[in-house]
Amino acid sequence: MPLSLPMSHRLLATLVAALWGLNFLAIAATLEHFPPLFAVALRFVVLAVPTLLWIPRPQVPLRLLIGYGVGFGVVQFAFLYLGMTTGMPAGLASLVLQASAPFTVLLAAAFLRQGLSRRRVAGVVLASGGLAVVGFQRAESAALLPFVLVLVGALGWAVGNVCSAQARAPKPLHVVLWMSVVPPVPMLALAWVVEGPDRITTSLTSAGPTLVPALVGMAYTIVLGTLVGSGIWTWLMARHPSGVIAPFSMLVPVVGMSAAWLVRGETVTVGELIGAVLVVTGVLIASIAPRASREARRSRQRLSGARSPRTRDRTVLGSR
Repeated sequence: MPLSLPMSHRLLATLVAALWGLNFLAIAATLEHFPPLFAVALRFVVLAVPTLLWIPRPQVPLRLLIGYGVGFGVVQFAFLYLGMTTGMPAGLASLVLQASAPFTVLLAAAFLRQGLSRRRVAGVVLASGGLAVVGFQRAESAALLPFVLVLVGALGWAVGNVCSAQARAPKPLHVVLWMSVVPPVPMLALAWVVEGPDRITTSLTSAGPTLVPALVGMAYTIVLGTLVGSGIWTWLMARHPSGVIAPFSMLVPVVGMSAAWLVRGETVTVGELIGAVLVVTGVLIASIAPRASREARRSRQRLSGARSPRTRDRTVLGSR
C-alpha cells in the first residue's frame, strides 16, 4: 500500500478538513436551539431512516460497523456537543477534537500493526506541537470540563477511524450511511433520561429566532459534514494507512478557528497563527513520503551491488 498520497487524494482530504472546520459553526447554531444529546440523535435519525429503507447493508463485519457507529457517531458527537454546550468555543472545539489524529496513529500502530516511519512521526509531533501552541493560547477561554469532554470525543473519532479502516468496504458511502443507524437509539435514550421529555418537546415545538439557523446548521452537518465529508474520509481511509490520512484532520482547526473569528468574532492571536503554520507544516511532512528519493537511492544500491559483490554484502549488513 503506498505511503505517499496522489495530489487528488491530498486535495480531497483537504476539502474534508474545510467542510469539517465549517461544521463547528453549524453545530454551534444547532446547539443554540436544540439540547445537545437530542441534537446528536436528531442528526443521525434523519440519515438512519432512509438508509434502513433503501440502502443495502455493506458487506463488512458487523462488529466493525457497530464500532464505527459507536466511536464516530455516539462517543465523538455526544461528547463534542456536550463540551460545546458547557462552554467550549467553536474555534477551540475544532482544535481540541483534532487530538483524534495522534490517537488514530497510536491506535493503528497498536491494533492494526501499521508501521510509523520517522518522517511521519516527526510530522505528527510537529503538528501536535502546533495544536499545543494554539491550545495554550486559548486555554484561558475554556474551563477544564469542556476541554475533557471534547478530548473524549476525539478518542471516539479515533476508534471510528480504526474500525472504518479495518472494514475496507468497496462502497465507503454505504458504510457511512449504515454507521448512522447505530447512534439514534442510544442517543434518544440518553436524551430522554438526561435532558428530559419536556426540554425535547419544547425544542421541537418552539419557533423562536434560533430555529431557522439551527435547522440550517443541522442540514449542513447532515449533508456536507456527514454524507460528503465522512463519505470522502472513509473512502480515503479504505485506500491508505490510517496514519497517512489522519494527520489531515489537523487542518480542521485552521479552518474552524478562522471561520469562528470571521463569523462569531472569536479572536486569533499571533501565537495561534504560529501554531496553525506548525499544524499545516506537520501535516505536509507526515503525508508526503519522499518516494522519488527512496527509489533513486535503491537504484543506486542495485547498480553498485551489480558492479561489486563486496558492495552488495555491505549493503545487506548495513540494513540490519
